[in-house]
Amino acid sequence: MITKNTSFYATPAVKLAGLLLAAATAFTGCDTMPAGNSSATPALKAAVEQAHSEMIILREGDVLKITFPGSANLDTAQPIRRDGKLNLPLVGEVEAAGLTPDDLQKKLVTLYASQISSKEITVQVQSSSFPVFVTGSVVKPGKVLSDHPMTALEAVMEAGGFNYATANLKAVRIVRNENGVMQHFTVDLKAILQGNETKSFYLKPGDIVYVPERFTAF
Repeated sequence: MITKNTSFYATPAVKLAGLLLAAATAFTGCDTMPAGNSSATPALKAAVEQAHSEMIILREGDVLKITFPGSANLDTAQPIRRDGKLNLPLVGEVEAAGLTPDDLQKKLVTLYASQISSKEITVQVQSSSFPVFVTGSVVKPGKVLSDHPMTALEAVMEAGGFNYATANLKAVRIVRNENGVMQHFTVDLKAILQGNETKSFYLKPGDIVYVPERFTAF
């Protein structure tokens, strides 16, 4: 029921960079390299850049800058739509969400192979954010944008916090559209605030967080 942090995607890349660093160290010996000796620097730099790229998983709302060094008229900057796609010149709609920037670059090189002479295409993430929606018994209901993994409690705080006079913190509901199927979760945020619960519920793009009112008898 608890969505896990996506940081686990970084593990293979970090291991790769670590292995390459160890290999470079072995070749250069245990002593510190002289200031003028930078023979391993390009390889290590490439390894770090590759590791960083593999850490990033593209998702809805990310703004990408795509450049074509040999065909500047095709350059574009646009967000990934809610359906996970981009609309690019000459090739039309392209699925981008769920890929790494490197994976998308390779995909575009293949798609544009017959359209452009240069095989060089660059994909850069200009900004990364995703929307969730908070409604119900909160101070400022509406859309909340986040550029990092966000919990249900954080989303409520971004919406101005609970209306403590009416909010039912024990039964906060999250509605999620998962491949066209609506899923529903109930989270006890009161237990988290009181320190009785340590697991956080992480949101996904497009989640709706609904804070219900407490039942009152008249």
